[in-house]
Amino acid sequence: MEQLNIPANAMVMVGDGRKALFLRNRGTPRSLDLVVEREFEHSDPPTRELGTDRPGRKPASDGVSHSAIEEVDRHQQAEQRFAKVVADMLYRMSHAQEFHDLVLVAPPRMLGDLRAALHPEVTRHVLAEVAKDLTSMPVPEINRLLS
Repeated sequence: MEQLNIPANAMVMVGDGRKALFLRNRGTPRSLDLVVEREFEHSDPPTRELGTDRPGRKPASDGVSHSAIEEVDRHQQAEQRFAKVVADMLYRMSHAQEFHDLVLVAPPRMLGDLRAALHPEVTRHVLAEVAKDLTSMPVPEINRLLS
């Protein structure tokens, strides 16, 4: 992982499709001291609870045969909705001037969903993006990996 320069008092959002940690750098750029300010998590119910629709079918061009339509990935939809919720939280925090500098740490798909949902006001504060899933790690390990 490349060397990051995370300023003092910067916000570091570490998230995936189910959980988001909002960490504050209480240290310096050379000596990180990440402290949890907020933690947000949503439940991830089993697929059977997200939807039980059978895949749709559509007629083929010959008018006789039918083909199945691919079923929607409801977990992916839930993760995209979660990214929008996190983006809204970041917008409210930015609007309340809770951070000036922001670092986003998330798996690539979550980063893409976040980028699409972030308000331009928040985007201006993003210093770096790290495409890694660190949400299951303890804060001292996140601190070590980002140092």
